[in-house]
Amino acid sequence: MQVGRKSCWRQLQASFFRLLCLIPTGFPVRSVDMQRATDNITIRQGDTAIIRCYVDDKVSKVAWLNRSNIIFAGQDKWSLDPRVDLVTKGQLEYSLRIQKVDVYDEGSYTCSIQTKQQPKTSQVYLIVQVPASIYQVSNDITVNEGSNVTLSCLANGRPDPAITWRLLNPSAEPLDGEEYLDIIGIMRTQAGRYECKASNDVATPDVKYVNVIVNYPPTIKKTQSSETPVGRNGTLRCEVTAVPTPEFEWYRDDKRLANTQSITIQTSGTTTSLTIANITEEDYGNYTCVASNRLGVQNASLFLYRPGTGRDINGSACVSQSLWLLLASFACLFLKC
Repeated sequence: MQVGRKSCWRQLQASFFRLLCLIPTGFPVRSVDMQRATDNITIRQGDTAIIRCYVDDKVSKVAWLNRSNIIFAGQDKWSLDPRVDLVTKGQLEYSLRIQKVDVYDEGSYTCSIQTKQQPKTSQVYLIVQVPASIYQVSNDITVNEGSNVTLSCLANGRPDPAITWRLLNPSAEPLDGEEYLDIIGIMRTQAGRYECKASNDVATPDVKYVNVIVNYPPTIKKTQSSETPVGRNGTLRCEVTAVPTPEFEWYRDDKRLANTQSITIQTSGTTTSLTIANITEEDYGNYTCVASNRLGVQNASLFLYRPGTGRDINGSACVSQSLWLLLASFACLFLKC
């Protein structure tokens, strides 16, 4: 097989040089500097490539070929590509210049020389590199906690780019994943902005982002009871974590409370407060904060009490799950009462 390939190449070379003999001899007579020929040239897409060929006064005819196609014969241009021209400096160079190189320019280029003694060739292989580019990435998504999530990030380039993932908050540590990032049973702590980076060292990496929102039911984070004397204003506070943002309700025993002349309920995001003005003896006791969204409900007991009774107003929430309160909360959530 090796012998057959060499024989085929010699026949092709002989055919070309027979054609080369027909080329006019208008180009100055020089020969190739074979020591300065380059085997491979690597160029980035969009840049200008110069494929060098040096000659001297021993050459009678010279030409450039791309594979089996003649590009230049002497000074005569055979190619129709306007990006291609010759570089001839001081009549010692017969180099080929290709502007705005693209992937279809990749391949073998041959500088062929006819001397009085024998034909010579200098071959160069042009390698075209393409910067990494992300052409498809997952859209922003919203999922429920515990769901399985797959994020995709597809990129191309030459050479093939490496793809890496990071969750930017809080630590931005690398994640195990390439084109596809699988998250099994996603947790609320895994919500945030995911970064996909494609790089192949040809140019600056390409970066895209995916925002992931994780829904989860309310969790009572902090409560604040109130130690307030008669005649003063007392405020109870309840803070939760939840996605989506919860709705709040306040209860005294079995009665749902609303804004009145003496009661003010305020809600901001995931925090709610109940303020009772001009407290009387009847106002002391147990109050319940209820937080609910479409994924669940949770409640906590808070206390309004007289000074000196010894309750811990900064203690953790006393969470209860009484059936009537859960049913009442869901009913109000869906009926918008």
